[in-house]
Amino acid sequence: MNIPERDAKTPKPSFFQVMLSVMSAAIGVQSAEVRARDFQTDSPLPFILAGIIFTVVFVGTLLVIVSWVI
Repeated sequence: MNIPERDAKTPKPSFFQVMLSVMSAAIGVQSAEVRARDFQTDSPLPFILAGIIFTVVFVGTLLVIVSWVI
């Protein structure tokens, strides 16, 4: 896979774009162009934090659903 060089003109992804990238990557449907955009960012920190938040919310939701059903 070819990852394009970082461009100084590339804007930082918005909060919505980061969350959408994390959710689509979590279920394995992220497009190649979105992945390339994500790899052009300067810092992986927003994606790491969004991934942790997504995981905590996802597991919490599953626990609530299971406790409600049982």
